[in-house]
Amino acid sequence: MKATALVAWNLRRLRVKRALSQEALAVDAGVDRSYVGRIERGVENPTVETLDRLAKALEVPAAELLLVPKSNEKPPPTLRRGRKKR
Repeated sequence: MKATALVAWNLRRLRVKRALSQEALAVDAGVDRSYVGRIERGVENPTVETLDRLAKALEVPAAELLLVPKSNEKPPPTLRRGRKKR
């Protein structure tokens, strides 16, 4: 699996695990929401600095964004559409 695909997989997995929208993660990391979406689709190649900012916003080490999924692991789900209740 390519590094961009690993980052995409893990970013979505961690974001959904914390029930964060792309918008909320983007605000916390100081990046544009559409950029988070492009990273999750694997069409952007984020810098190490951006990976560090995203990891800090997700409260994980940056290395966790490069973990190889287990062979039987299902793709991360998506969150329900629309604004989340707080």
